[in-house]
Amino acid sequence: MTNCKRYKVAAIDLGTVSSRLVLAQVEGGAIVESSKHTEITDLGEGVDTTGRFCKAAVERVLAACRMFVDEARAFGAVCVCTTCTSAARDASNAALLLDGLRELGLKPQVIPGEVEARLTFFGVAHDFAGERIIVADSGGGSTELATGVYAPECSVFALEGTRSLDIGCRRVTERFFSALPPADGELSAAAAWSGEQFAAYFEGLPSDFEHAERLVAVGGTVTTLVALVHELEPYDSSFVHLCELSLEQVSAAIERMSVLDAEGIATLPGVQPKRAGVILAGAVVIRELMRAGGYKTLTVSENSLLAGMAATINETLDGTTPTIGWTPSLNAL
Repeated sequence: MTNCKRYKVAAIDLGTVSSRLVLAQVEGGAIVESSKHTEITDLGEGVDTTGRFCKAAVERVLAACRMFVDEARAFGAVCVCTTCTSAARDASNAALLLDGLRELGLKPQVIPGEVEARLTFFGVAHDFAGERIIVADSGGGSTELATGVYAPECSVFALEGTRSLDIGCRRVTERFFSALPPADGELSAAAAWSGEQFAAYFEGLPSDFEHAERLVAVGGTVTTLVALVHELEPYDSSFVHLCELSLEQVSAAIERMSVLDAEGIATLPGVQPKRAGVILAGAVVIRELMRAGGYKTLTVSENSLLAGMAATINETLDGTTPTIGWTPSLNAL
């Protein structure tokens, strides 16, 4: 790429459990330097049951975004992109959130699951250039899956099997667990429901589909599982990034948490208290994904949709066609 400039950009992603900000310096379609800020805002509270946002959840998200806007301005970002994912797709009163974001000067985009999967794959694949991988982003309301190869040196970006499934830690918790620890049969029911959907995904792939040897997972569930398994206090992102988790480790973590209430889970080393109520269900989702795909290990990435957004913003500012085929709405602060 010629005439590349370096830009300071901001990207905000509002998920079912977490609201996240990345401040990045980008150049040539890649992140040169970045910092992240995550707030657990639980936007999806009650959405699976009611189909609506509750006012308190929206207020938590807007409070986080006020902080994010201040941080982006202090950073000197030339623009910001704001995306909303699973919970906003599901909520019949999503305007409550979207109007509040516009009042903060943001231009929110509710993106479909396939765009979410492509952004995440793009953000993750920079670390696995030329390698065929399947990327799984397991969030609060959905899990996005995408298999493909990214080889920037020869301008290859090929994706297959891109899909968004309505399986996530918040959704599974609300749908199957009456309390924590789960009652008899609830854990196995959650596992069976998740496993059936993942199995249907893999079984429904074309017969000539080339299975990816490496499963790469992103999101708060898998990063928390690494912190739990290795008792990381404080959290160490450099240790977590590209760390491997085995099926046995995930299963052991589920067994450990399955006899505890939320307060007990919150005391475990590496678990954020605000994530304690949904991490057990999240771990079940990850285990069933691994089982359905036949993966004994997975690789955890600290990169995610935010990294893909930052790189895509860079391409847009440079006036090039975005690699993933989606153009973000940008606004100055």
